[in-house]
Amino acid sequence: MSDESPVAISGQDVLVTGGAGFIGSNIVEALVPENDVRVLDNLSSGARSNVPSGATFIEGDIRDDATVRHATEGIDIIFHQAGQISVERSFEAPELTHEVNVTATLKLLECARRESARFVFASSAAVYGHPESIPLSEAAPTEPTSPYGASKLAAEQYVRLYDDHYDLQAVSLRYFNVYGAGQVGGDYSAVISVFVDQALNGDPITVDGDGSQTRDFVHVRDVVRANLLAGAADDCDTVFNVGTGESHSILELAEVVRSVAGSESEIVHRRERTGDISDSEADLAAIRSQLGYEPTISIESGMEELITSLE
Repeated sequence: MSDESPVAISGQDVLVTGGAGFIGSNIVEALVPENDVRVLDNLSSGARSNVPSGATFIEGDIRDDATVRHATEGIDIIFHQAGQISVERSFEAPELTHEVNVTATLKLLECARRESARFVFASSAAVYGHPESIPLSEAAPTEPTSPYGASKLAAEQYVRLYDDHYDLQAVSLRYFNVYGAGQVGGDYSAVISVFVDQALNGDPITVDGDGSQTRDFVHVRDVVRANLLAGAADDCDTVFNVGTGESHSILELAEVVRSVAGSESEIVHRRERTGDISDSEADLAAIRSQLGYEPTISIESGMEELITSLE
């Protein structure tokens, strides 16, 4: 994989929703040195301590009209990372998932239109559902298998509409499985962090189903770079995959984590998750050709870095 290099966004007033969370705080960290950055977060899953110094923190809910209007006043770019991100939670609370992931995104798009601000939306590979084949291009069928995936797809349509009809530079990024230091959670997006934590503590490494399901794991710094490229781009498509273009089975991942961590943890299997898909891998042709994105961190080096951060 190629070397990491900075993306030039400077002198901008930037809002990062969900900027106290895992991905959002990493975007803030990349932007703070050269920009005036605001963070809007209700701290439902993020932490105030995650927000890098130099950013202006606004505690509030993206569903609240007054809060969103205040946070977006005078903004040049919005990186919309906030959302209800749990697939399992979306089955328990589909209306809440829609309110947070769709209705609130529409509120932010309206504010972006008012401010003539660029808009970058954190979508998900969950929009694809069960793939007919891999790797998945952006033109692959979108048949989500969960309320979470459906909400991301619906929000993408609003992003596309605002780009097409309101002369707004708006892009959706379909994240595959993001990982890195500081991640918490229980979905596959966090499975590497969970496995590493279990291995370091000597606990059983828990694999859903038989572990044959595959995922494209992308490091958070590569996701940050994709966001910055999208935020600086002109005249590009409105949807891009963000991954590595490589996939690994969950069982293979558990075995590699155990080996790298030097752990004797037992690998145990539990029931399959509701709405789970079998395989996932990103086709990166579009984001490579239009935005110049290249993944920079291999799964092996990313795991070694993560293990070092937790030891």
